[in-house]
Amino acid sequence: MLNVIWPIFITISFIYALVTGNVEKVSNGIFDSASSAVELTLTFFGTICLWNGIMNIAKKTTLMSKLTKILQPAIKFLFPELKHNEQAKEEISMNVVANLLGLGNAATPLGLKAMETMQKENPKKDTLTNSMAMFIVLNTASLQLIPTNVIAIRSSLGSIAPSSIILQVWVATIIAATVGITATKILMRKF
Repeated sequence: MLNVIWPIFITISFIYALVTGNVEKVSNGIFDSASSAVELTLTFFGTICLWNGIMNIAKKTTLMSKLTKILQPAIKFLFPELKHNEQAKEEISMNVVANLLGLGNAATPLGLKAMETMQKENPKKDTLTNSMAMFIVLNTASLQLIPTNVIAIRSSLGSIAPSSIILQVWVATIIAATVGITATKILMRKF
């Protein structure tokens, strides 16, 4: 659907620019946007590299086992099917830690790895297990303590106080996680 909507918007914009004599402004806007996109990409790239490196170091030290132990009560409650799958629990813990630090892009490979591990024990390969569904909900809610990506975007766009949104992010992600987890737990019992 977006493959249809965006070309229509772009075409309408160009026609409007031609009719109103603002073709130069459209051209300038295209180049300014391209420049901003490259700067934002470089900012994200640096942030992702830094945190992926930190997560890989944490994975090779005892830090991950300590974090897994700290998160163990929550993991047991959220993922009761994974009683004996320590690898999946560790991967989920790493993903949760990455999300808590606001590293959605760095959390993605960790999340894919956790889903792959859970899929190995899935008896119905074409259907999500309850743990897989809960993991998707938890990732979508993306509970964050430090919204690193949002702060990086705001900083790259010249915000005076890029970290001033932390309280709002806490409230929004806590509400999203609470509602998502509650709904998932209720639906797990029904289905």
